[in-house]
Amino acid sequence: MIDVAVVDYGMGNLRSVEQALRKVAPDDKIIVSDDAKVIADARRVVFPGQGAMPDCMRELETRGLRDAVLETARNKPFLGICIGMQMLFDHSTEGNVAGLGILRGEVVRFAANMRDAQGDKLKVPHMGWNRVRRIERPASHEGDATVAPSPSGRGLGRGSALEHPLWAGIPQDERFYFVHSYYVCPQDAALVQGTSDYPRPFTCAVALDNLFGVQFHPEKSQTAGLKLLQNFVQWNP
Repeated sequence: MIDVAVVDYGMGNLRSVEQALRKVAPDDKIIVSDDAKVIADARRVVFPGQGAMPDCMRELETRGLRDAVLETARNKPFLGICIGMQMLFDHSTEGNVAGLGILRGEVVRFAANMRDAQGDKLKVPHMGWNRVRRIERPASHEGDATVAPSPSGRGLGRGSALEHPLWAGIPQDERFYFVHSYYVCPQDAALVQGTSDYPRPFTCAVALDNLFGVQFHPEKSQTAGLKLLQNFVQWNP
């Protein structure tokens, strides 16, 4: 049995992702594959991506991997990285192309002529290290019990706050590495698991049940990124 399949549709930073996974899970069977059956049979799936959204969607279709990605994103531990996360949403303004529609929302471009607090113009793409603010929602009360809500509506137990397991051991405001011109705007705020500022807050991590997605590159984010990948290979949603 393959423990982790990295989806190869010709557009991802595949070898860096593979090597990072091998570092955090040396005893696991990890494979980069463009075989739909291999991907469907794996215990966990990583869906990376880089390049332009229209090209990524076209290659996914051309290589016959769309159905395998749709199915695994719904029923197995699934990690989308960069455009691999963006493709999970309904639509992207990059090329006016439809995404996979697993998550409701739009992928939009950073505005032109953005400036930082000092008035200096910010470049697009957003490239380099930036702090990530993970979302911690307070527990809600149901009768005498304190129950933390989840995106699926299930509680996480009495007296607990909603902190996703993939953030375990990662400090608040830790730095991760970004390279992107577009970002996701989820319709449901409950999907948002992390934000970053450029210069205003944008969503950089989302989750729903067995699915987690990040805009940054954990495989390029040194200790914090490796910890997130380690959490993923140990995650049992």
